[in-house]
Amino acid sequence: MQDFLIYLFWPNPANAYYDSPKAMALLIVCGVLILASFGISFWRRRTHDGILRKLSRSWSVAAFWFGLTGLVLVIARAEQIQFVSMRFLWVLWLLAAALYLAFQIRLFRARYYQVLPTVTKEDPMGKYLPKKK
Repeated sequence: MQDFLIYLFWPNPANAYYDSPKAMALLIVCGVLILASFGISFWRRRTHDGILRKLSRSWSVAAFWFGLTGLVLVIARAEQIQFVSMRFLWVLWLLAAALYLAFQIRLFRARYYQVLPTVTKEDPMGKYLPKKK
């Protein structure tokens, strides 16, 4: 247990370079999150569903900030910036992302609905009944 805590909280973990596969994958994921934030923002302006637009209000901002903080953490790890490159900060980042995603899914399931068009059935006797004056 102590070794695991040392592993998580070690202030300057070594062996991280920009050309390592993990760092490249994390850079790509964080870059995709930043680009997705602009895509979500563009999509929100184009959608006509008011309920969906209201529920997706924070998605682009959250994607941008998760991407940006992930980039900072990857760069801090590659540049060996002490205390910012701790593995524990990645655990916090993943926990915050998972909680945000779970909360948004729960909110979406609870509040998203579509108004279905009602089909009116014409009564054939209606044209023979007296009308209101």
